[in-house]
Amino acid sequence: MKILKKIFRFFFSIYGFAVFLFWMLVLMPLFIWAFLQEPVKAGNLIYKFSRFWANAFFFMIGIKYLQIDEEPHDRKQEYIFVSNHISYLDIPMMMKVVKGQNMRILGKAEMNRIPVFGSIYKRGAVSVDRSNPEARSKSLQELVAFVQKKISVFICPEGTFNTTHHPLKKFYDGAFRIAIETQKPILPILFLDTYDRLNYKSIFSLNPGKCRSVYLSATNTEGLTLEDLPFLKEEIFKQMEEALIRYQASWIKER
Repeated sequence: MKILKKIFRFFFSIYGFAVFLFWMLVLMPLFIWAFLQEPVKAGNLIYKFSRFWANAFFFMIGIKYLQIDEEPHDRKQEYIFVSNHISYLDIPMMMKVVKGQNMRILGKAEMNRIPVFGSIYKRGAVSVDRSNPEARSKSLQELVAFVQKKISVFICPEGTFNTTHHPLKKFYDGAFRIAIETQKPILPILFLDTYDRLNYKSIFSLNPGKCRSVYLSATNTEGLTLEDLPFLKEEIFKQMEEALIRYQASWIKER
């Protein structure tokens, strides 16, 4: 049975990659047109087209998106969105979960090197080279500038895939620094099933099924200073950790 599952997932993954590439090529004229606009408008358009891309991709590969709102949030408010990071499918999930709001993602610089997709990614995301402190600082200031233009930002504070089998791995400071500098609320979002749909261990593990996101309650940062950063980071970590345990995230082996 395990061998049959592996064979199915291998061929299904190839199908999924073909679907992903198909929609990228179909939407390429729109992305090219977006590139010709002024930078802020171009980025906003790229996210709109990418949301359509994510919806079409999920539909054609049989992934059903489900959103759980533990607390309503104001779509007219700018947020510092943070989520756990456990799969390559987290990227299309980001497109689906934030609707009706402009945003920018803090992404890995390595993604810029992917042919064709990298060009789209580079224009829509703020890339960061975590090995370079100067580059990290510059990327964070770019995100602060976007928030000041009433554009939300989306950051995975774990930085890379959580391979620990704990609910979360250690957080970086960036998201919390931006929240304090801009005095904008932090809104945590959980991705519960992307680990099961496409495991980080293999790009040939794609399979259909549900993908749930969970909006947790937002944390106000008004009045906080950088001295409060460690406390804020710890509070958000605990909030997300407890919720992942409560929802019984499948990758958790140790608590």
